Amino acid sequence: MTQWLSEKNDNNWTVADSVQLYGPSAWGAGYFSINDQGNACINVTVNEKPITVAITDIVEGMKSRGLDMPCVLRIENLLDERIRLINDSFADAMQRVDYRGFYRGVFPIKVNQQYHVIEEIASFGKRYKHGLEAGSKAELLIALSQLNDFDSLIICNGYKDEEFIELGLYAIAMGYNCFFVIESSEELETILAQSNKLGVDPLIGIRVRLATTVDGHWSGDSGDGSIFGVSTAGILRAVEILKAADKLDCLQLLHCHLGSQIPNIRNVRIGIQETCQYYAGLIAEGAPMGYLDIGGGLAVDYDGSQSNTSHSMNYGISEYCTNVIETVIETLDPLGIEHPHIVSESGRSTVAYSSMLLFNILSVRSKQAYHLPAAIDDEWPEALVNLFEAHQQLSLHNVQETFNDAIYYRDEVRQLFQRGQASLRERAMAEEMTLAILNQIRLLMPKLSRIPQALEDIPKTIASIYYGNFSLFQSLPDVWAIDQVFPIMPIHRLDEFPSTEAIIADLTCDCDGRIDRFILNNEYHETIPLHALRQDEEYYLGVFLVGAYQETLGDLHNLFGDTNVVSVHINGEDSFEFRREFEGDSIADVLSYVEYTPAIMLEQLRKICENAVQKGKITPKIRKSILGAFRQSLQGYTYFER
Repeated sequence: MTQWLSEKNDNNWTVADSVQLYGPSAWGAGYFSINDQGNACINVTVNEKPITVAITDIVEGMKSRGLDMPCVLRIENLLDERIRLINDSFADAMQRVDYRGFYRGVFPIKVNQQYHVIEEIASFGKRYKHGLEAGSKAELLIALSQLNDFDSLIICNGYKDEEFIELGLYAIAMGYNCFFVIESSEELETILAQSNKLGVDPLIGIRVRLATTVDGHWSGDSGDGSIFGVSTAGILRAVEILKAADKLDCLQLLHCHLGSQIPNIRNVRIGIQETCQYYAGLIAEGAPMGYLDIGGGLAVDYDGSQSNTSHSMNYGISEYCTNVIETVIETLDPLGIEHPHIVSESGRSTVAYSSMLLFNILSVRSKQAYHLPAAIDDEWPEALVNLFEAHQQLSLHNVQETFNDAIYYRDEVRQLFQRGQASLRERAMAEEMTLAILNQIRLLMPKLSRIPQALEDIPKTIASIYYGNFSLFQSLPDVWAIDQVFPIMPIHRLDEFPSTEAIIADLTCDCDGRIDRFILNNEYHETIPLHALRQDEEYYLGVFLVGAYQETLGDLHNLFGDTNVVSVHINGEDSFEFRREFEGDSIADVLSYVEYTPAIMLEQLRKICENAVQKGKITPKIRKSILGAFRQSLQGYTYFER
């Protein structure tokens, strides 16, 4: 991987080396570390005192409670801390410049719809009047049932039918600050019609389609190509409709959304500046306004590089808040416009840190172990002899030549095998010799002054495959769908040298069910160093910062269902409480999701078994065992169980 890593071994590896390799101090925002015993830890503050808890201690608590791997582990303290941080950061930024509006945070339910996540956000966020954003009727029902503070905001985005609008108007009648953010003039007509029907004045916002574009993976959410937002002409049409209905006073919020993850702070400033001009224009048209909703986009530094790349950010939360407030002041003060109340819908940054996926490794297919004959056999074909000699003669000075020879002679043996001129054992020896040569070249590569292009793929070619007890498609769908990179590291044995270059495969029967892109030592790599498995001892890996979107987007590939979920609150030193425990889907659960009825399936199998009894293929006793095993499996976990 690097010259530094090639010089390490079991004798000189330290915890500091694991910190450098896996990078928790870079991507962890201070929430994760490695202790002297080589265990990954969670860092929180309780009663103004820093507390560190080893993740392995929580895993032991899970095991004693009968909760198997894989599992999503949520730390309530980290969720609370993120809510506190963004609210306090905006408050500090406003206080420093004597900003005359207030801040209201709003969490987009779609980012993580799980009940106990929303419950915790609503409960802890109440002290900050932190609200919720709903993009569907179901999410609006969640918001109405969870928020009991009428000073918090409910922001209704997306397209809304009459039933959606009716619910929102009832919320307003009850005293909620429930805003309808319109996407089209047709939607506005429906809102006004329902408003007249119920006799409730709506709170209206408009989502503007900005010309500003942003860097990063989600740039499609911005600029003229965005599929959301109202055009300038559409905004003016909405104003005319409201004027005609004598409802312009209901237009109080302007909404913009630049992207899900904005890596470059410069994009934020430019986008807010453009939004403020629209805000000023609406005031000039006679709308009272009052709220400026800057949407989401507050990024997460997944790779720890603190850069403007897709999976990072070149700013911190404090700088983000300061830039927003300063830009609003600089744009609106010269126009004599009162400072609007700032609303942001930071979802990813709020929940990402609080959740991690934990899973155990079931087995390893090693490509770094091989068996070579001691000497040449006179019966070997010439190509096999040449392979053996190439391995014997490999040195730092002939790396490229030996690589070329190895591939050539290996392929020649394969062709001989296809023609029946080489035996199965001879082909196996050719594969083993080639593997030995590639492994030796891999060790020599850090010493080369320049790595030839033909050799660049060798580390991935010979990487061992670690089979993890999880489904990528269920628990980490963004890795498959959009090449998202999440920090990954073992949660223990981090005081030991990770001797094996590996990729990670899941349990699904799919070639896409793999992880082969990692952030290590502040660089992207196609393999990750891991430890050799020990007999009768579990090896655990953690995938961090997965709180945003992953559970919501997961699918049932191979019918692997939701994992076990544990929500932990750290109370103090060596003290944590299992606040929530949710068992993952049973096989019966996932079968019902795809329209099977377990009871009918059991009855169908009973008939098949009884027919087998009548034909003398099995005994009634075996029939009983088969049906018992079937019933038991229906209630079992969809993942591998020891």
